[in-house]
Amino acid sequence: MVRELQLRILPEEAANEQSLRRAVCRETGEKPEAVNAVRVLKRSIDARQRTVLVNVSLRVFIREEPAEAAYRTIEYKDVSGCRPVVIVGAGPAGLFAALRLIELGLRPVIVERGKNVRDRKKDIALISREHLVNPESNYCFGEGGAGAYSDGKLYTRSRKRGSVDRILNIFCQHGASDAILSDVHPHIGTDKLPRVIENIRNRIIHSGGEVHFGACMESPVIRNGEALGVHTRDGRTFMGAAVILATGHSARDVYRCLSMRNIALEAKGIAVGVRLEHPQALIDRIRYHSEDGRGKYLPAAEYSFVAQSAGRGVYSFCMCPGGFVVPAASSPDEVVVNGMSPSARSSRWANAGMVVEIRPEDVPHSNLPAHFAVMHFQEQLEQLCRFRGGLSQTAPAQRMADFMQKRDSPDLPVSSYTPGLRPSPLHDWMPGFITSRLCEGFRQFDKVSRGFLTNEAVMIGVETRTSSPVRIPRDRETMQHVTLKGLYPCGEGAGYAGGIVSAATDGELCAEQAAAFIRRL
Repeated sequence: MVRELQLRILPEEAANEQSLRRAVCRETGEKPEAVNAVRVLKRSIDARQRTVLVNVSLRVFIREEPAEAAYRTIEYKDVSGCRPVVIVGAGPAGLFAALRLIELGLRPVIVERGKNVRDRKKDIALISREHLVNPESNYCFGEGGAGAYSDGKLYTRSRKRGSVDRILNIFCQHGASDAILSDVHPHIGTDKLPRVIENIRNRIIHSGGEVHFGACMESPVIRNGEALGVHTRDGRTFMGAAVILATGHSARDVYRCLSMRNIALEAKGIAVGVRLEHPQALIDRIRYHSEDGRGKYLPAAEYSFVAQSAGRGVYSFCMCPGGFVVPAASSPDEVVVNGMSPSARSSRWANAGMVVEIRPEDVPHSNLPAHFAVMHFQEQLEQLCRFRGGLSQTAPAQRMADFMQKRDSPDLPVSSYTPGLRPSPLHDWMPGFITSRLCEGFRQFDKVSRGFLTNEAVMIGVETRTSSPVRIPRDRETMQHVTLKGLYPCGEGAGYAGGIVSAATDGELCAEQAAAFIRRL
């Protein structure tokens, strides 16, 4: 017999399979020897009350063994002799587009400007150790995209683009823990995601696809109004029956290249602010309503805040419990910060982006084309941040309560940000329409979680890479560019996704539409 149960139990009862079995037996009246297996379908923590509970959905196998695996697998065929499709970018949108093309009988040819995920790690280490930013290999560029070394979160609110469960199953098939299928906020972890990415790349190559590193797109190949391939900076040309453009949210040179070819672009809103870092123990005490913090059985506490100030959203972004603040610049002349967590979420810090919604009409106009207005604002703020940090990857920072009181911070708390912090009056030099809204948001957040607004927390500048500042417009039905046939703008870099899972689902949809287009040729 197979039963499905919904339980609200104490954290210690949800800690492992043995304790879950005892809870199941109590609920069902079955003897322990009758329960052959317990599979967690969904798990979430309810910390709204003083007594923290865990909600679990279980599939219980009573006097029978599970017949199916925890996740579904896909069979990938050999496409080495099939028609090629060029994919620009090996982030989640590009990688999942490639896997879907293989399923559909087409041969993906991925061109990636950065390095493979292992070699990329060495360049990322140099940013922290020697303040050296390789513009082609960093936290934003390289195999795996911006998510590979900045957390691997798989949570998305978007359910319209495609099947989230399908994406999670594919991750499991390539080495991710099947816990991501049950966790409400699934997370692979920066320490484990690179191996999963390598497995996906190996799958693509084994099936007859190609992956080329150090191949930065210089321009598209356009013939008779149709995109048929790309030229790369090193003189190579890659041709295909269509081009999927999945370059990520930081490839400004790609936007400039498209603009020079008169390929339509649009300005797009982003969110801008800081990375806010607290002691994790403090967040645990606040969120779990206990001076003892999370105790033995609860994970590092998370938070999510949203407020409104003067007609714009103010919210937390990419919250990293037990994590680290990392340098996410993609050029030596800028300072940008982001956050990440290892799978264990075991550091003594908690961090999150604290950002303000920015719309195209909010930014100063310049002599640049209108579609570059937000991108230009973003670039200028990142360059100013580097200047305020001392012309290195040292980041300007200020204690949270000092920021609220508009006073300098003579010293700063110990931080996870390894390139180092420099005291700086963020309230003075960051744009006023951002700082005033951050202040209002912090006041509202502290009302919900007393003690959140504290000088134990440090604000680190600046968080600007929340999404792409440019949209590459496409037809809603065919997903092709609005004027250029055969070009499929895809994922975060095209302005149609906001995270690993939504980018992956967008990659699959673009692959499906490209395949349909090719079949009609």
